[in-house]
Amino acid sequence: MTVSFSKIWHSKPVEFIISQWFFITLAVFIVLARFVPNFARQGGLIKAQYTIEYGAVALIFLQNGLSMSTKNLCLNLSNWRAHLVVLVMSFLLTSSILFGFCCAIQSSDDSKIDEWLLVGLILTAASPTTVASNVIMTQQAKGNDLLCLCEVFIGNVLGGFVTPAIVQMYLSTSLFAFGNPSNGSSVRTVYANVMKQIGLSVLVPLCVGQVAQNVFPAQVSWALKTLRMNKIGSICLLLVMFSSFSTAFYQHAFTSVSHVSMVFIVLFNIGIYLFFSVLCFVCARPWFILKMFPDEPNEHSSKMYVYGYRVLRPFYYNKKDTVAILFCGPAKTAALGVSLVSSQYGSDFPQLGKLLVPLVLYQSEQVVTAKLLVPLVRRWAADEDEVGSASEKDLEQASSGKGDATDSSEVSQIAQENDVQKQGGRQ
Repeated sequence: MTVSFSKIWHSKPVEFIISQWFFITLAVFIVLARFVPNFARQGGLIKAQYTIEYGAVALIFLQNGLSMSTKNLCLNLSNWRAHLVVLVMSFLLTSSILFGFCCAIQSSDDSKIDEWLLVGLILTAASPTTVASNVIMTQQAKGNDLLCLCEVFIGNVLGGFVTPAIVQMYLSTSLFAFGNPSNGSSVRTVYANVMKQIGLSVLVPLCVGQVAQNVFPAQVSWALKTLRMNKIGSICLLLVMFSSFSTAFYQHAFTSVSHVSMVFIVLFNIGIYLFFSVLCFVCARPWFILKMFPDEPNEHSSKMYVYGYRVLRPFYYNKKDTVAILFCGPAKTAALGVSLVSSQYGSDFPQLGKLLVPLVLYQSEQVVTAKLLVPLVRRWAADEDEVGSASEKDLEQASSGKGDATDSSEVSQIAQENDVQKQGGRQ
């Protein structure tokens, strides 16, 4: 009996099912959210606005704080170039491109596509990067999760200011003037809620984890290995999605639109997420920078080449940083996005359900799509040598205050010293 059970347990079908536990659990949670939405919705039976939006997310960042190096975390905070690229991608490029698509669809006067869903797509594009899933996916793909963590904090703090401003800019046009919330007084409340959530669910657990890691390194290392805390992030992410779907089902978000509109949103979200992912990859590793600056400066290099190399070459990121940008740029948060939408339109707004459909679906689809991309991205980034990459050199020099002080004379002096050493070695 034991032998037969062991054979069944280790058979390929069972191993495949176990390996896909994330998607199976997600499907179960969606079914539960459909039939018992009051259990995990905001304000529901378990008070998900506290237990999940704060508790589950806090566990994710507590695990990050326990496992991340303090020195490397501070080093990545100084990587302003990566912050600039992610913020431009997350708030400007994605929103402007999606706004262009929505304008084209609205101009076609297709009655089958609900116009409030298009407003919801614009609101989704203006939302900041997600709080949890991009960090987890970056970790699983062996990318720079420290950089990803910095982008989460910076993006969501700025989101309280930037998102309402972007929404006002796009919805002030004639095509979408009907969907403009025109509620400037809500911005202060939104930012207060964002700061409270980021502070309690991200900063506090992260700091606690960092302190525990530095004060009790042996105990923390034992706990991470023994308790298998690397699985906590995925489990908590499932709980966050469970709460989002429960809230959407409770507000009749999915039954308030036609089947044609629903199919359109599902397929459009997948396509636009993949398009944004490709765009983020191109922005993180622009081929023309590598073509303009193929070699490090030497004594024969012009001053323009030296300064151009110093300023532009670090914008060609190594693979680990590219992975972080790849998962941060296209991602949009539902946890903060729902509160941003609700605070601008009001919880009693009759079209609120339609506005939330694109946001909730985009979050779930981005997680599933990113989860499928993780093995491919991990294999692509696996062959990179962490030492000697251009962006890491730039970070180290920036943190020591030497980054911008290098000029052509210094480069020439270093090159001459290297020539002397080579000649001495030949003798």
